[in-house]
Amino acid sequence: MDLTSLADNAFAISLVFARIGSMLMLFPGFGETSVPARLRLALALLLAFIIVGLVGDKLPPIPEQPMQMAGLVGSEVLIGLMFGAIARLMMSALSVAGQVIGMQAGLAMAQTFDPSQGRQSAIFSSFLSLTGVVLIFTTGLHHMFITGLVGSYDLISPGALPLAADVKDLATNTVADSFRLGVQMAAPLIAFGLIFYLALGVLSRLMPQLQIFFIAMPLNVLVGVAIFAISMSAMLGVWLMYIDQYAASLNGVAS
Repeated sequence: MDLTSLADNAFAISLVFARIGSMLMLFPGFGETSVPARLRLALALLLAFIIVGLVGDKLPPIPEQPMQMAGLVGSEVLIGLMFGAIARLMMSALSVAGQVIGMQAGLAMAQTFDPSQGRQSAIFSSFLSLTGVVLIFTTGLHHMFITGLVGSYDLISPGALPLAADVKDLATNTVADSFRLGVQMAAPLIAFGLIFYLALGVLSRLMPQLQIFFIAMPLNVLVGVAIFAISMSAMLGVWLMYIDQYAASLNGVAS
């Protein structure tokens, strides 16, 4: 793009920064609360300087009216928040899986702070969330998110807000898919819990004078943690495929 004045350059960079900064604020890995806000802003500004040369031909000219300029910047912020929020909702699949696993393994009351959710969660939820963030960087998936910043301009042009009905359907489907995926990830523990508690119920009827549930609780925790350790790699592999599909869609790659 041939920018002929300092005002045009400043407007183009600000417009790109509005979308890029909003997306990075919520993207998994980049938007975690443990990452300092100054570092996130500096990264977004650096990427804006780089990306503006790649998407400059898609940017509209600088508006003549201040309100039009504010509306254009505001629309870019909303678009960035939409893309980032969808990626953040996909992280909730790990939280759902961790909560279900905690209940089935008898450790639902073991709470710790989950940085990806910003609240207290079951210890399995926090562990899966932190492991998921680590896997995003170790597998190179964060590179796809960075290139997806550029690909988002092919999906939605600057200033062209998507229809509210489409955004609603996208958010609803993402929440439903994340919940379904979380339950599927916890399926081994759900199966174990059904069999284990059914067996305990039968034993309690056969020996009502014995506190079966109190005696069997340590065994429940031990076997539950063992099953989780065995199936954790498969759980996270399925979740990575789920995140990879979204990152590929940002880049215009068919999944």
